Amino acid sequence: MLKIIHRTTLKELAATFLITVTFLNSILMMEKLVRLSRVLSGVGATLIDMAKIILYLQPQLLMLTIPMGMLLATLLVYGRMNHDSEIIILRASGMNFLKISLPVFILGVFCFLTGIAVSFYLGPKSSADVRETITTIITTRSALALEEGTFNSSFKDIVIIVKGKRSSDTLEDIFIYDNRQKDQPKVLMAKQGRFVPQDGTNIVLTLENGYISITGERTTTELFFERYNMVLSLDASESSTPRKMEYTPAELLQRAKSADGHKLKAGLYLELYRRFSLPAVCIFLVFLGPPLSLIAGKSGKLGGLALGLFVFTAYYVLLIYGENLVIAGKLPHYLGAWLATVLLGIFSLAMFRRANLQ
Repeated sequence: MLKIIHRTTLKELAATFLITVTFLNSILMMEKLVRLSRVLSGVGATLIDMAKIILYLQPQLLMLTIPMGMLLATLLVYGRMNHDSEIIILRASGMNFLKISLPVFILGVFCFLTGIAVSFYLGPKSSADVRETITTIITTRSALALEEGTFNSSFKDIVIIVKGKRSSDTLEDIFIYDNRQKDQPKVLMAKQGRFVPQDGTNIVLTLENGYISITGERTTTELFFERYNMVLSLDASESSTPRKMEYTPAELLQRAKSADGHKLKAGLYLELYRRFSLPAVCIFLVFLGPPLSLIAGKSGKLGGLALGLFVFTAYYVLLIYGENLVIAGKLPHYLGAWLATVLLGIFSLAMFRRANLQ
């Protein structure tokens, strides 16, 4: 009988967890899609390209949504059980709160192991795949997006017009107005040009047999060239995922030890600790979810959602506050990185002990 109860509860938890994580990933994905669409639409990215990027971004989102989805699933399922008096009946039958919470323990272990796999392997690999995919799309599609005889302003503070195309990636008779330096705008003309990939969302436009005119306040400089490399950026604020997201924990530790500046060293250490602390949160939420559900169950499903979001808001505020103190040099990196997680653990254990004694 006990196994049937645990199996039924675990199935409901798993289904609710999957739905919740999917919903949270979709919400977080919307903000990233808006930024990426602004960048990639200018180079004619297809739906297949966007679908690949969405797929590669999922592991990065899972680092945040797995613990959040676990807590919300626990609050919804156990809150419903409490509202329907199922927990009261289980306790009256002789089950203590620890046995009632066993399905949450199983889900917590699964979330912890999944979080470790995402933090250590899937996250870094997917971050590298995102950067490479964006670079490939920009490089291969930029030339195609430039229509003959049409002004193109996809690149920040730059207007490009081409007279013709020799091939899919080779441009002919190019005119460029470069206003990135406001006090010294440039006019470039070249017989031929070709896009060459570079890291991030930057690419190089290699121009051949051309002319540059640089206009200053009182002077004008004219240059002729046989070959000129021009670095282009779709948007200075839009880049692929932060580089440190691509490092494994071993690489983060190695780079943190050899880093020179305090901010760079602190940022690498904080990223390293985050790879451990976010999965560890799942273990602490095992002890927090069931006791909170006893409170949330009295106010229905909306109460559970509101309570879960409040807990994570408080946790992330403390996490960001501790990390900012580390960046400012007011706390050691290990203390600032683990402060929010330790406080959450203490609160969770206290809540579970209190519920178990009732």
